[in-house]
Amino acid sequence: MHDNRWRKVLPLVAGAAALALTLGGCTPGGSSADGDRPIRIWSGSMTPITNNFNPFAVDTATHLTFGAIYEPLFFFNQLSDEAPVGLLGDTYEFNEDGTVLTITIKPDLKWSDGEDLTAADVAFSIGYGSNLDPDMVSAEATDDTTVVITYSTAKFTATSLILGSTWIIPEHVWSEIDDYMTETNPEPIGSGPYKLKSFTDAAYTLEANSLFRDGAPEVKEVQDIGIDSNQSSEDLLKTGKLDWVGQFIANPDGVTSNGRISTMNQQQDPTVIMTCADTSMGCAGAQTDPAVRQALNVAIDRSAISTKAFAGLSGESSPSFALLPRDEKWLGDPGLATSPQEPDAASAEEILEAAGYTKGDDGFYGKDGVAIELDLFSPDGWTDYNDAAKLISAQAAEAGIRVNARTVSEAEYWTPISTGEFQLALYGITQSLVADPYSNYDQYFTTLASAKVGEEPTKGQNYSRYTNPVVDEAVKTAGGTQDEAIKQEAYATIQSEIARDLPYIPVVLNASQSFFNTADFTGWPSEDDMYAAPLPYLSTASAVILTHLRPVKK
Repeated sequence: MHDNRWRKVLPLVAGAAALALTLGGCTPGGSSADGDRPIRIWSGSMTPITNNFNPFAVDTATHLTFGAIYEPLFFFNQLSDEAPVGLLGDTYEFNEDGTVLTITIKPDLKWSDGEDLTAADVAFSIGYGSNLDPDMVSAEATDDTTVVITYSTAKFTATSLILGSTWIIPEHVWSEIDDYMTETNPEPIGSGPYKLKSFTDAAYTLEANSLFRDGAPEVKEVQDIGIDSNQSSEDLLKTGKLDWVGQFIANPDGVTSNGRISTMNQQQDPTVIMTCADTSMGCAGAQTDPAVRQALNVAIDRSAISTKAFAGLSGESSPSFALLPRDEKWLGDPGLATSPQEPDAASAEEILEAAGYTKGDDGFYGKDGVAIELDLFSPDGWTDYNDAAKLISAQAAEAGIRVNARTVSEAEYWTPISTGEFQLALYGITQSLVADPYSNYDQYFTTLASAKVGEEPTKGQNYSRYTNPVVDEAVKTAGGTQDEAIKQEAYATIQSEIARDLPYIPVVLNASQSFFNTADFTGWPSEDDMYAAPLPYLSTASAVILTHLRPVKK
């Protein structure tokens, strides 16, 4: 099952010249007189924006494709352990052994083109393209509102992936599409609260879907703007020309002091050094040696990185890749709660020397006459990532590991990650939708979620090309049970394996800052009612928030 909530396109860039935008009808600090102006957001797209609304094109489709236009069956709030909220779906139930899932959807649903949305569309979607789980035996619509899915193995733990991360598409459109991966779908027909109104490569606008099951949302238009720097976004926020962004701002008080913009910071998503890990998958370079990854892991100074690159706004990440304290009951070894925060160059050198590396006259380690020399890249202008990479390079050098930090354009960043043709990259992993790390393990660490170098994964996001049969089997075991003791044992196995192998070296829990206009729009999540994570680049959650918002009449 493809967990395509959204690729980690955190708009972390800063420092470019301010963007000159003509935003018609936007008056700084206020809405139009009748309160019906578009809400203007930056969800992370840089210019030119690609005209792509294909929900299977995880890395290239526009952000609002995911949730605002196309929906999953249920919404899982990753900030809570509460039951999921029905979107298209109404109820779901597994049989006793977890191999048969019966879903009922809400009655009288419509696609945005006026066609009926029925269980037949859901059954079609479940078996279509990268949605298709290799363990699925059949998906059948038994009537207009009931779908019965049969699997060859239990799927209890995969519930959030099946119900919360599978985009439901209209059969009458997609059955006519030959190549679902290359399709750009410029005229999308969805079930969500919005539909496409207009598109340019600088911005696109969605308008309220009058056929939406809950009625058209009160915010009638949403404009998603392409911006090429964090500084430009910050300037537009301050001058009243942007309403909602998710980005890193070292001094949030400079944006919120006027009382118009509010902010939150959820520390959830791990920023990692992603490695191309396994030679068996085609990876090449010194980083394919676990000893080199282990040495780099203890050589870096996470405390300094947090302070200097993330302005002290980040949290401590865990090599277990569980979100703590939310997932505490799933942590097998308390020693894996956090990665080491202070550097230990001596231990790094001991690890390398035990693995047969020797230090050269230049102070750097190598083996068999070949020096360790690693390339670490991040997108140009993502200044917190860029600064972190420079710090990692300097800290690694203290332990005799040569890491060359460099920046690339956003396009140059995503291509090698997708194809595996890299050594090290700073990268952000999205957190699991529920208080259970299963989806992280399934999507980032299993062989089925990866692909050989030169190919792109279609069933997951294991861009590290990590392959470990012990992890594969433990993930399968965890996915097939509701017995917490069995799951805990499986997770403990996974955690010990990945903390040793380190295909992704944790750096920090990212500072996931959101900034939103509370003067002109009401209904935002609050500390007392955190019904969804308030980040505009998150799929589904962002659309749920849009349906809660109401313009403040002036």
